[in-house]
Amino acid sequence: MAGNSGGPWGGGGSSGGGGNRGNNGDGRKPPEGDGPQIPEIDELMKKGQEQLRVLMGGRGGSGRGGGQGAGGGGPIFTKGTVLIGVVVAAVLWGAASFYTVKPEEQSVELFLGEFSAVGNPGLNFAPWPFVTAEVIPVTREQTEDMGGTRGSDDGLMLTGDENVVDIDYQVVWNINDPAKFLFNLRDPRQTIRAVSESAMREIIAQSELAPILNRDRGIIADRLQELIQSTMDSYDSGINIVRVNFDKADPPQDVIAAFRDVQAAAQERDRLQNVADAYANRVLAEARGEAAQVLEEAEAYRAQQINSAQGEASRFSAVLEEYAKAPDVTRKRLYLERMEQVLGDVDKIILDENSTGQGQGVVPYLPLNELRRNQTGESN
Repeated sequence: MAGNSGGPWGGGGSSGGGGNRGNNGDGRKPPEGDGPQIPEIDELMKKGQEQLRVLMGGRGGSGRGGGQGAGGGGPIFTKGTVLIGVVVAAVLWGAASFYTVKPEEQSVELFLGEFSAVGNPGLNFAPWPFVTAEVIPVTREQTEDMGGTRGSDDGLMLTGDENVVDIDYQVVWNINDPAKFLFNLRDPRQTIRAVSESAMREIIAQSELAPILNRDRGIIADRLQELIQSTMDSYDSGINIVRVNFDKADPPQDVIAAFRDVQAAAQERDRLQNVADAYANRVLAEARGEAAQVLEEAEAYRAQQINSAQGEASRFSAVLEEYAKAPDVTRKRLYLERMEQVLGDVDKIILDENSTGQGQGVVPYLPLNELRRNQTGESN
């Protein structure tokens, strides 16, 4: 039995250390198709598994010859095993230490949990585990929808003239200081929402309903942005308010029909008031113009009469001086001028009492006044 301890296949477990495997004990190969091929494949697979366990730091199994595992049951370390372990550890450490920051991002590096530095876009190095990094998008615009967009009464606000208005707006923001953003706010989005709602209610409470619905939306949006930004700056939040979009300002849905009727009546009242003001302005302007015209005519008449009286007085004074120098000549001249004024516009026929002709004293004359009148008519 000792010479054939390898079983019916022969030679596999002899005291000679397993030599001449595949022979029948006498150095001859078994015929083709016999069973010795199967034990060789099993042993190769077992040896491969055992070597793999050894490389991974496990224990090697005891071989049939008793030569393996004779030195003890602990893990077997070789130079290859150590080198592979070092390479794997280095790769894992590098993967944990190197990180990439995109152009629209910034990173915050923490040394043992405390702020250390801010990383720039590109490849950055943070030796793990002492330094860790938080990558934050800083240029991406984020939006907070405020008001009654969720089908609730959050957008209902009380105005300064005790009316209720439904407000719908958006707050657009980004991050300008990632370190402050991470460490100074526990919930940044909720903080922005709370500050925005409080600021909007403050502004609406100081305004009347009509300007909010019509012309003051842009002014309210600018004031809201300034107020939110100043509040967030006081918190050292590291948040920048990009803009505020004032989307809607309407009366509550329950009273919007009545409100529209009131607005229509107010517009009709304003239209009639404008028509009345225009008529009053026109009539008043005409009356003022007529009054000014009458006043100017009266002033002109007064000046004319004064100037005429002064001229007559001056003329009489001049005639008086000439009369004192030559009374007869001046008297005759006055007589002729007066007769000329009296008879100048009268049609005249001259009769000669001493004439005995057939014309019975009618003296023909040249009607110069008629000629002048005809010439004046032709020139016109």
